[in-house]
Amino acid sequence: MVKNPRKRQKTGKIQHKPVPLGADLLNDASKDDEERRLENLLFGVPYAPEKAGHEITVVSDEEAEDGQHEVGREFENLLDSDLFFVDDNAGLSELSQTPQDHVQSDAEDDEDLIIPEVPESDEDEEVSIIRQDIPQQPKKTKAPAWTDPDDVNVQVSLASNNRLRKLRDAPSDDTVGGREYERRLRRQFEHINPTPGWASIARKKSERVKRRRPSASGSESGEDVVPELLASTAGILGTTKSRPILPSTLSIERLRDANQAAPADGEIKTVAFHPSPHIPVLLTASADRRLRLFHIDGLTNPHAQTLHVPSLPITNAVFHPSGTSILMTGPRPFYYTYDLQSGASHRSPRGLWGTTFSSGRGDQGAIMEVSSFNPTGDILAVAGRRGQVHLVDWRSGAAQVIGELKANANVKSLWWSKAGAGELLGLTEDSQVYVWNIGQRKCVKRWQDEGGFGSRLFGGDSQGKYLTVGSNTGLVNVYNAESTIDLEGGKPKALKTIGNLTTSISTLRFNHDSQLLAIASNDKKDQMRMVHCPSLTAFGNWPTSSTPLGHVTSVDFSRESEYLAVGNTRGRVLLYQLRHFAQQ
Repeated sequence: MVKNPRKRQKTGKIQHKPVPLGADLLNDASKDDEERRLENLLFGVPYAPEKAGHEITVVSDEEAEDGQHEVGREFENLLDSDLFFVDDNAGLSELSQTPQDHVQSDAEDDEDLIIPEVPESDEDEEVSIIRQDIPQQPKKTKAPAWTDPDDVNVQVSLASNNRLRKLRDAPSDDTVGGREYERRLRRQFEHINPTPGWASIARKKSERVKRRRPSASGSESGEDVVPELLASTAGILGTTKSRPILPSTLSIERLRDANQAAPADGEIKTVAFHPSPHIPVLLTASADRRLRLFHIDGLTNPHAQTLHVPSLPITNAVFHPSGTSILMTGPRPFYYTYDLQSGASHRSPRGLWGTTFSSGRGDQGAIMEVSSFNPTGDILAVAGRRGQVHLVDWRSGAAQVIGELKANANVKSLWWSKAGAGELLGLTEDSQVYVWNIGQRKCVKRWQDEGGFGSRLFGGDSQGKYLTVGSNTGLVNVYNAESTIDLEGGKPKALKTIGNLTTSISTLRFNHDSQLLAIASNDKKDQMRMVHCPSLTAFGNWPTSSTPLGHVTSVDFSRESEYLAVGNTRGRVLLYQLRHFAQQ
């Protein structure tokens, strides 16, 4: 049987071995620029364009283990003066500079970045890089506090370090200067750790305040402010006057509640700001017999302190005109004082050394709720029983009564006039207004409030322009303050009667420049109005039906009228910002 012959296989040696893909990447003899650019995209080989008469050096990302003996031979024909220089912090070195190769550290896992300090090879190149990158940097609000002059001498290779490749803008980027290296590090950090929201909001608010309050010089030379000073008749060192408010619209913004950090357990009896514009402190007295102090910043309003007075239901609390202490009164024949500097509290003698406060608790006059300091804070006027008004010497600190005044009916409200020589005015329950001369200890004038029915409280402004009287029917009569104490004139005539509210008036408060008047009633919900004093008209845009006022119990303006605090029966103190005064 004939077997089928099999073909013999060729056993000869292969003359050409197969070349693996990418083995001839380093052979640049027959490559053009397009092929090198394609290799850079596919294999990560650094792209270097072909130059006539020069060899192309490819920097590998991996450490070369076989060619370490070649390192350093390119410097063998150089002088020592060309290799070394003295760093005297005098800017760029004038010595001849030569390019140097950056050797990657063997410890690739080292957390510290090694920045080789190499003299700058080309000054013009560094300047051009900075000019191109300045528009990409965020706008700085302040100049750097200190700049290292050696930054211009630093050259950092981004391609030779694995940890620095992420800082490259393009695959061909390699060596950058010190300032550019710092900018890219900052950009990478902000990319990984973005700016938090609270910092962005605070930064924007600070920029708005700076735009609203330009510097006094206006420029570095101060030439821009000279025409403005010459065109004004006001004093250079005098305080700027408040801009007038238009009666049409009130620019107001609600902020976080003033007492949100420590809310009250009962209704708010009174709120009051510190009389100093440099101390943003607000006090709140509530029905839980506690007085709380808050630091008002418009953002968090942190709680500063709480004072508990078990023996006194606090219904009225005010700062002393000097701002050093707080007076707390209530339905008791004594009062408490709290010193802000020492933190000590003091209770007055019961009855003020035998005055009319020593009667029984059932007597309506045995309370000290109605009281008022004179503008200097030397005398405290306290309304007693049966129309008595006691003058307490506050400077001595011993609650010594130095004089008494008399009215024909119980006094329901007291106010010291700023228009005259320090007269004391008192409103009685029969709507009579008494004007007492403190030096003579006698009544020099008495007049009847217009309407004459149910006058409840009255008060004036700090400028001595207006005097307001609120009634049980919701009407508010506004008088000229000078006419109320004029001895030669007759009965003063009201400038206007404001009838925007229909329930009993419980709060009357002017702002610091007498442009705004807040009137409120606690008998009905959302009974509060803001009155424009120059025109004596109420603002129509605020408050609205959606404003969560509640039953308003107390209102007060800050010293510069930047903030408005509103207390209600729910134990909350609403805080608003008046943009008109905040922009000054």
